Amino acid sequence: MAQDTIWNTVSVAEAWRPLLSPDERVAILLPSDIVPVADLVAGVCEYLDLAHIRAYPFATGISSWDRLEAMWRTFRPTTVFVAPGVALQFTRVLAQRDQLEDIGGSVSKLMLLGEVNTPPFRRRLAQWWQSAAYDASYGSTETGTLAATCLDGYQHLLPAATYFELDTGREVVPLEGEGTGRLVSTPLNAYGRPLLRLDTGDEVSVRQDCSCGSTAPVVTVHGRASDGLLVRGAPLSVRSVEEVVYGSTDATGYLLEVDKSGDYARLLLERGFRTDREGESTARDLVQQRSEELLGLRWDSVVFVNSLPTNTKSGASQKSWKRSNIRQMEAA
Repeated sequence: MAQDTIWNTVSVAEAWRPLLSPDERVAILLPSDIVPVADLVAGVCEYLDLAHIRAYPFATGISSWDRLEAMWRTFRPTTVFVAPGVALQFTRVLAQRDQLEDIGGSVSKLMLLGEVNTPPFRRRLAQWWQSAAYDASYGSTETGTLAATCLDGYQHLLPAATYFELDTGREVVPLEGEGTGRLVSTPLNAYGRPLLRLDTGDEVSVRQDCSCGSTAPVVTVHGRASDGLLVRGAPLSVRSVEEVVYGSTDATGYLLEVDKSGDYARLLLERGFRTDREGESTARDLVQQRSEELLGLRWDSVVFVNSLPTNTKSGASQKSWKRSNIRQMEAA
């Protein structure tokens, strides 16, 4: 197991090396218990000899938002590894304290990992923090890291560490050039827990010729087919819903409420920290308009709320979109 961990850490460190300068100060806002993603990032920092500190704000009794803010002012991190939900909540806390500009002044890169994040979300987060936001890596506890981001913001598969295939629905074929399908992986350095042709369940698109110059295949992860949702005949996915939420509003989170039959769906949006409540009626109309255009769905209602449940924010423990952002309602 130790050998497996070391191989994975070195593989990821070399992939991230072009993004991390020798004088980086790294803050790791990730858990390290059941999902040991913080251990991976700390290992990468040790391998690259980078100053780093761990501070997961949802570790009850250890880190708090106050303590995190105090650490920030002393350490002044330049790169932050953080789960998307945690980034949202920290942004809200700092904005409510009118400290976002000051605290975010030292940060040049937000490295998001631990759960699903989408381009509209990254664009919104980058705007708030005035920094670059990357989808840092892709993988699982079982397989280790399968892909890592490049300087141009695209994820590249790590073929030196894993043999990849695609399940096209008709057959499983070697990953060559371009293609779409479910990703099948065989880790080459997993000695403690060897795996052979593991179907990840993730729908992906693969292409070559990234602008960064890397020859490793570029992968776009569309998510698990099982994470899709059908409401009144309209297929919903995390990418399509977040294109509406983060592309049309300043919301700092969302929750879908649906019934078992798929005939009812309400969208709850967490009020942004700069939102004018008098403009919420116009914002709701825009969300409905964009939802009809992009999703083919009109919500039964769109409601702005002051805050959402913690499981939409705590990050990295809820990798499933259905578990973190969808609540099934029981019929009365």
